[in-house]
Amino acid sequence: MKISVALPPVPRTPSHIALAETLGYDTAWVYDTPALQLDCWMTLAVAATLTNRITLGPGVLIPSLRHPMVTVSAIATLAGMIGNDRLVVGIGSGFTGRRAMGQKPLKWADMPDHVEVVLSLLRGDEVVIEGSATSMLHWPGQAVSRPLVPRIVLGVNGPKGLQVAGDLGCGVFTSRPRADASYARIPSATLLAFGTVIRPGETAESPRVVETAGPGAAVAYHAFLEQGDARLSALPNSATFVELANAIPSERRHLELHRGHLTELNAIDRQVVTGQAVKTVTPLTGTPAELQERVVQLAAAGITEIAFQPMGDVEAELRAMAEVLL
Repeated sequence: MKISVALPPVPRTPSHIALAETLGYDTAWVYDTPALQLDCWMTLAVAATLTNRITLGPGVLIPSLRHPMVTVSAIATLAGMIGNDRLVVGIGSGFTGRRAMGQKPLKWADMPDHVEVVLSLLRGDEVVIEGSATSMLHWPGQAVSRPLVPRIVLGVNGPKGLQVAGDLGCGVFTSRPRADASYARIPSATLLAFGTVIRPGETAESPRVVETAGPGAAVAYHAFLEQGDARLSALPNSATFVELANAIPSERRHLELHRGHLTELNAIDRQVVTGQAVKTVTPLTGTPAELQERVVQLAAAGITEIAFQPMGDVEAELRAMAEVLL
């Protein structure tokens, strides 16, 4: 089982990635959420200057946010800095990257075309975009040579995404996998996981635990509500959450729901998220023994990599999780 980190791109993220490398984490995934945080590619480039070993990549890119040529130029830039062996490129339909701007995710039926355009350009092929032939015209000395073939991972949760990933031969990056998810056709399965190591004398209801892991639990409420997912009803205080969310005008609801997303509890979250919710939703909340057993269970379910997102005191959380899992 690989143990990696996932981080929102904020000013201190490059230094947090450098620390993750020294602690032995395998990969640093950086979110593509421009409505919430900074630019993922600029953050990854700075991290590249501070590291020597750790794999780097966006987790996950949203194709609609950039022209494909902008995306492949960014991929080539990072590849030129760290080499293809340290590069991974996650691509997704846009849960947060689009939902936080009031837009629905991209259709999974369109994802193969998005991925193929990027891969074709990186190979040095010509593709037709907006009715015109397009190709990477970078000549020697201006970019890494083509073909450039990075490892591609798709951000998926449901069966449609798994089907597309299997058809394309891509790995997956998942945050809320369904109980019946099968990774038999998938070369790698990365689980985005939230949580915190419960210290002696603490329980899941302890204020530090709720403040630290609570934002990870809150994401499930946000996602299930926006997706119309029946799993929302199984979460603690779900009725209260729905009532609070529906009290916000629909044209602004996405703005309020996503405030603090994956970094802190917002005003609605604080009325809903409890220690019980944290324990129910975040797979990496537990004692050291519980977390080590959880890793064994995840491996048995087909997960090959855990991408832990630390919250609260990020450096302390990186160190604490590393002591338990690395």
